[in-house]
Amino acid sequence: MLLVVQVPCLNEEETLPLVLSSIPRSIPGIDEIVVLVVDDGSTDRTVEVARSFGVTEVVRHPRNQGLARSFTDGVNHALALGADIVVNTDGDNQYPQERIADLVQPILRGEADIVIADRQVGLIDHFSPAKKALQRLGSRVVNVAARTELPDAASGFRAYSRESLMRLNTVTRFSYCMETIIQAGNKNLAIASLPVVTNAKTRESRLFSSTRQHVFRSGAAIVRAYVMYRPYVIFGVMAMLFGVLGLLPYLRYAVLAAAGQGGGHVQSLLVGAALVVVSSLCVMLGIVSDLIRTNRALIEANLEHTKRARYDILRVPTTPVIEAPTARKVGIR
Repeated sequence: MLLVVQVPCLNEEETLPLVLSSIPRSIPGIDEIVVLVVDDGSTDRTVEVARSFGVTEVVRHPRNQGLARSFTDGVNHALALGADIVVNTDGDNQYPQERIADLVQPILRGEADIVIADRQVGLIDHFSPAKKALQRLGSRVVNVAARTELPDAASGFRAYSRESLMRLNTVTRFSYCMETIIQAGNKNLAIASLPVVTNAKTRESRLFSSTRQHVFRSGAAIVRAYVMYRPYVIFGVMAMLFGVLGLLPYLRYAVLAAAGQGGGHVQSLLVGAALVVVSSLCVMLGIVSDLIRTNRALIEANLEHTKRARYDILRVPTTPVIEAPTARKVGIR
């Protein structure tokens, strides 16, 4: 059983040693642990620091590609190594790496395909009340889309089984966190949650420059996922909304016409007609989007078969790095 712990990094030479030194060297049920550093265009000594800690598996981007692309490239490399489980953590030491052993247990027991750490956002001191409220709201919206009950959908500290990674596909550039949950929920993958306590803050987030940008980008990712997997929710709500709004001017005109004043309020009919037309367009867009969703499902099925064929061929046994006269059974490479 091979576990790959991937660490996406962007200029993390100061905090990366804290991360690498706290990753478990052995876990019951795991035969080998491989650490994979994904360098997303760092301009400091991130890679050199990683190699000084014995990390030999490194994926490098010449320029910054974003967290989602780093996650995807890391996963592809891990699957090529033959990973049975992939754990994603962060290079800023936000997450307690010593809990990786607990994070993978539901997968080892066959109880879950994905395990997501619950940071218990309400207990994080450096999160403002507004940010805590937005995190809870975002998790609720994702849970509705994915039909799950996860308390912290935005957490990046999570474990994936090999089977789940074969079935998931990331298309957004900003962040994979919420998109993969919605995909997993709609593909009936089992998702579990594990409460953890985060480490002290080491730096400001580099994923977004402001809370407003974070809300906008996260919202866009959620809407895109809704349109891809549950388009009838988005367009159905819009059709109902414009349909009801379109009926109101007609009712107003009917009341005025019954009172003998309809002649001077023809504009109500025009406004109502326009809104009803928009409602009809939403219905048609919903139908088209649902057909596209069906086509996407077929494409994803083909992509899954392609990934299985590719990574089963590339899958090769890995060996621990020899750092002493005798080799360790479980090591970081």
